[in-house]
Amino acid sequence: MMQHYLKTKDENPDCILFYRLGDFYEMFYEDAKLVSKELELTLTGKSCGLEERAPMCGVPFHAADVYINRLVSRGYKVAICEQVEDPKQAKGMVKREVVRIVTPGTNMDAQALDESRNNYIMGIVYLEDRYGIAICDVTTGDFFVTEVDEPSKLIDEINKFMPSEIVCNEAFLISGTNISDLSERYHMPVSAIDSHFFAEENAKAILLEHFKVMSLQPLGLEDYEAGMVSSGALLRFLYETQKNELTHIHAIHPYSVGMFMMIDSSSRRNLELCETLREKDKRGSLLWVLDKTKTAMGARLLRSYIEQPLVQKKEILKRQNFIECLNRNAITREEIREYLGPIYDLERLITRVTYQSANPRDLLALCNSLEMLPHIKSQLQDLSGELAKEIDQDFECFEDLCEMLKSAITDEPPITVREGGIIRDGYNEEVDRLRNAKMEGKSWLAQLEEREREKTGIKNLKIKYNKVFGYYLEVTNSFLNLVPDYFMRKQTLTNAERFITPELKELEDTILGAEDRLISLEYNLFTDLRDRVASRVFEIQTTAKAIAKLDCFVSLAVVAEQNRYIKPRINENGVIDIKGGRHPVVEKMIKNDMFIDNDTFLDNNRHRISIITGPNMAGKSTYMRQTALIVLMAQIGSFVPADDANIGIVDRIFTRVGASDDLASGQSTFMVEMNEVANILRNATPNSLLILDEIGRGTSTFDGLSIAWAVVEHISNRNLLGAKTLFATHYHELTELEGKLNGVNNYCIAVKENGDDIVFLRKIVKGGADKSYGIQVAKLAGLPDSVVERAKEIVQELINNDITEIAKSISVDNGNKRKPEQLDEVDLSQMSLFDTVKEDDIIDEIKLLDLKNLTPLGALNKLSELQNKLINRW
Repeated sequence: MMQHYLKTKDENPDCILFYRLGDFYEMFYEDAKLVSKELELTLTGKSCGLEERAPMCGVPFHAADVYINRLVSRGYKVAICEQVEDPKQAKGMVKREVVRIVTPGTNMDAQALDESRNNYIMGIVYLEDRYGIAICDVTTGDFFVTEVDEPSKLIDEINKFMPSEIVCNEAFLISGTNISDLSERYHMPVSAIDSHFFAEENAKAILLEHFKVMSLQPLGLEDYEAGMVSSGALLRFLYETQKNELTHIHAIHPYSVGMFMMIDSSSRRNLELCETLREKDKRGSLLWVLDKTKTAMGARLLRSYIEQPLVQKKEILKRQNFIECLNRNAITREEIREYLGPIYDLERLITRVTYQSANPRDLLALCNSLEMLPHIKSQLQDLSGELAKEIDQDFECFEDLCEMLKSAITDEPPITVREGGIIRDGYNEEVDRLRNAKMEGKSWLAQLEEREREKTGIKNLKIKYNKVFGYYLEVTNSFLNLVPDYFMRKQTLTNAERFITPELKELEDTILGAEDRLISLEYNLFTDLRDRVASRVFEIQTTAKAIAKLDCFVSLAVVAEQNRYIKPRINENGVIDIKGGRHPVVEKMIKNDMFIDNDTFLDNNRHRISIITGPNMAGKSTYMRQTALIVLMAQIGSFVPADDANIGIVDRIFTRVGASDDLASGQSTFMVEMNEVANILRNATPNSLLILDEIGRGTSTFDGLSIAWAVVEHISNRNLLGAKTLFATHYHELTELEGKLNGVNNYCIAVKENGDDIVFLRKIVKGGADKSYGIQVAKLAGLPDSVVERAKEIVQELINNDITEIAKSISVDNGNKRKPEQLDEVDLSQMSLFDTVKEDDIIDEIKLLDLKNLTPLGALNKLSELQNKLINRW
């Protein structure tokens, strides 16, 4: 046995070997030392014919999943070496084989997985200047493939899918990607697998064989050379670890990263799409607001929609129209929700069926789920639209399968398949006969017990049973003098004796024989049922996807109705026009409907960049994030929190929000900020949406202002970038850029002053703030009065050297070569660079003012804006 253990361990050197011995999985040598430490188990030893006892520890086989999950969650791989023949029939040592290797990305145990998110494993191959990426969720059968040409794009895909495990070729480890960051920060184990996995011919061969095709064209992989290699390598890895035919993986889905809106990793975090930035909780994220799904499948699909917004207008409108249809048919929608509620996770259930690991309760859950399908199918007939038709076409009801399972499986079956009690009465005649014999046997035992009491006079004589001795007669010591000669002693206890008689032995053989045959027959009938369900895996998966879609859009429809969302118009001319926009998360967190809505207007011409000034805590970040989230929601196909919205499709959303450092890699807060800004400026396009908050604040005032100024110039220049941008800043000197740079406009957060106190009005208005109110905010935060008063004195001294005047004298780069000038030598001739505002323009603007609807505060802001334009012109 130990020789076989060592041979098996040599074949799986990177795994912890769970070796089945009777009712335990045992580990020996280094595995035993490691596992005893990780799981806090007692380390024992076993004599194996060596000079020293072999270190050993073990876990009960019936509780092994708990221990395996704990090891896998810490990044270990576990090879399960199981007994593959009945010990009663074995000659010599019981035959054992590794039946499965469990890794973080291939764990199937429902208790270890979050049902609302996929458990992906990612395969990466680095080939010269390209990365092939394959992504698979073994629990559902989903399989995707793509390829990218830059490390930053690879990281974006990793952040999109957040795999539990990455397998790669050796070249990837030395490609320059920060492997330790993936392993440590994101807890993604990264391991290189043998080079033969990535041989092009090997990868192609296994893909053709598995999907039963003659060429790569039906798979859509002819244009994905690196993607083909990564998907073939990942598929072979799954074959070697899962030890089955993987029949539930019946399709592969190639995609281009350009098919979806690009959202880089920092933007995903900053926008808190699926979890909050600090606590990593779902509550407080966009997903938390939108997820009213009833099934695990719908929850996973909704998450993927949020992670991958669309960029094709046709597909967006298709989703919008279906949500609108659902809300027009509210009664039908609510009926569908009721029927979705009892449906279990069909995707993962059918995978366990194909793995032959589904238990009787899994088949009962499948049956109960299938029972809901005809009701949902009937409700679909009341819905119209392209998406409704697609869902209906993919939707089967499986009445035959449901009827078969309902007639076969009992209402309360056991968890294990070897206990009996699985098959319902009336399903199989032989089961009924053996079950009757078993039930009659209890009556026979009761009759024998009563006869022996009367014959012997032993009043407390009882017939009992255990697995070691079978059936026996138990007599307490006080009645031992009445025991007859034909009672044969079986066992002596402290206060009783156990006996057997020829009649009891004969009865035992009859009863136990029937019970053993019954358990064996029920097991065979159950596996036959499981196989018949497995033969319908493709149809069940297709229906499960349809249910997920329906659940997802019903959820979005309910959220839209409950939260007063509107259907946004979608355009492709670059205009983002939002009236009365609200932050979807913040408005849910604020009680009593106190959220203040705001408008946003951006386009590709005169309103490309909005410079937003105002004090801390006034709502600048909330306003900018809400704009990004409304755009993202619109491109998901969702309705949006606004009074009216016309959303131009953007290809990417970039955010630079908040301060953080990365001390582990030696990067300060400012360095992290500059890295993110560099990434944005290098990768954004004219069709992107940029959310920039407090650029340059991590360094000195002059350096920070200079960087912020230069960044705005770069973005505003159409030859360099020209992207739509919301730019919040405390450098109110940047308001000088309005009228000097094309497409730049000033906005600020309205604030009401009351002496030294301020009230945040949370309203975005035209114009720039002339100060930052930092001292007032500090006072609100509770700084000591002495500190606040001293700060006021210091700020008055600094005002004497106001850098606003310096800022006014800085030349603006409009694409022309700039000449270096001394700040103290700026003359009026340079001011012609700013002379972009004409008196006629201002007169026209005054003529167009809607005085009837202009508020007093708005009038003051407009007057200030016009005054600034005239001053700047002069």
